[in-house]
Amino acid sequence: MSISVLDPTSEELVATKQTTARLTSLAGCKIGLLDNGKIRVHELLNVMETIFRTEHGVAEVMRFKKPDASRPVPSEVLTAMQGCDAIISAVGD
Repeated sequence: MSISVLDPTSEELVATKQTTARLTSLAGCKIGLLDNGKIRVHELLNVMETIFRTEHGVAEVMRFKKPDASRPVPSEVLTAMQGCDAIISAVGD
C-alpha cells in the first residue's frame, strides 16, 4: 500500500508594493476629505477642514463624496484623489 502526501501550500509569488513615506508635517499639503454619505459627516468634515487650515497650515483641502456608506468609492473619485498628499475617510452619524 502506498501513501500520497499532498502539499497544500501555494508556490505563487505575492507581489509587493512600496508604501508612501509618512508625512512629517501637514503644512503646505493637499488633503482630501471623503464624505461617506452618512448623516452629519458633512459637519464633521467642515470642522476638520477648519482645523487643518488654521492649525496645520494645509495649502488645499479637496472634498470627495461617496454615493452612500454601503457602496465603494467610484473610480473617477479614486482617480481625483491621486493628487492628494493624504486622504481622510470620515464616518458620520
